[in-house]
Amino acid sequence: MMNEFKAFAMRGNVMDMAVGIIIGGAFGKIVSSFVNDVLMPPIGLALGNVDFSGLAIQLAEQGADGKPVLWKYGAFIQTTVDFIIIAFAIFMMIKWMNSLARKEEPAPEPAAPPEPSAEEKLLTEIRDLLKERG
Repeated sequence: MMNEFKAFAMRGNVMDMAVGIIIGGAFGKIVSSFVNDVLMPPIGLALGNVDFSGLAIQLAEQGADGKPVLWKYGAFIQTTVDFIIIAFAIFMMIKWMNSLARKEEPAPEPAAPPEPSAEEKLLTEIRDLLKERG
């Protein structure tokens, strides 16, 4: 069983997936920092110093833990903005990587078969005449 697991874990596509997940996690942190630290401050300033993540509506004065019960719709807005920016960044990265990839030249169309020679045409006519007689 251990050998089977080792063979499974060492297959190329499993290793590629692991590398992709690790890089994706690191890339997600970079994009989250870009959104939180670079993009959101000017957007919040343009909207009157609004910090989306702090937007909430108080539903009750005190919950079971003694803290007020909040409906944090601002956190949802922030997460949605993060997702849109991350998805756009990944789209642009893939588009850029595809532009770097070599364009595969289309396969040439197969050449039409050559015309039969005069001798082949004559032999075909003789064959057809013999079939008619026989």
